[in-house]
Amino acid sequence: MDTSFKGAAKRLDDLDLPRLGALIGVGEDEIHAFLDVETSGHGFDAQGRPIILFEPHVFFRNLSGAARAQAVAAGLAYPKWGEKPYPRDSYSRLKAAVAIDETAALKSASWGLGQVLGENFEAAGFLTVQAMVEAMMEDEALQLEAAVNFIAEKRLADKLRNHDWAGFAKGYNGASYRKNAYDTRLADAYRKWSRIKDTPWPPAASPAVPQPAPIRPPQSSKPVAPPAPVAKQSPWTALLNLILKLFGRK
Repeated sequence: MDTSFKGAAKRLDDLDLPRLGALIGVGEDEIHAFLDVETSGHGFDAQGRPIILFEPHVFFRNLSGAARAQAVAAGLAYPKWGEKPYPRDSYSRLKAAVAIDETAALKSASWGLGQVLGENFEAAGFLTVQAMVEAMMEDEALQLEAAVNFIAEKRLADKLRNHDWAGFAKGYNGASYRKNAYDTRLADAYRKWSRIKDTPWPPAASPAVPQPAPIRPPQSSKPVAPPAPVAKQSPWTALLNLILKLFGRK
């Protein structure tokens, strides 16, 4: 794994939100609200790396034995969420954790626009957590698609579609969602976006370009008479005509 965590860092385009929202039957406004609350709508930091949050308590549960002891001693792992304040930049912790156990470290960070936890790589549609992280480095649309896959897998699409903000918040962020007012922030963001015109989906079809009619040769309105039949001559008449011709009589 490239520990610079830099890829193409492609941004979303206007059609990505309605296109991916349609996969779970929600509109652009619901997707906008979700992204606003998760990452303020940004999938990459100023250095072009995916937005992440490294979770030491998740790293703790993904380790055992000597590796866990090493991570605890380094301040990278502890048993319970919230034991210590998070540093402003999670990448220093992530890189140190990768040096102890790459897979456990990648599983212990939340990634991209939807802040999908690496532990959930399969629900997000990937075979390995490394494949998920590679996608997160490449494209915000892939980041959002991972979140949409996770929402579908956890059966949260109906809650988002029906604006059950508390139910969605609990399913997506866990029972402690109220500490961050996740549900009320979702509702506020949705109200904001519902007043803004959406990008049409599916896109309107382009009008067909008229094609010129094929050029055909002009046709006469008068019927063409067939050629007159040539009268047949008997052998004697043909011989007589030949003799007359030879003697200059015809």
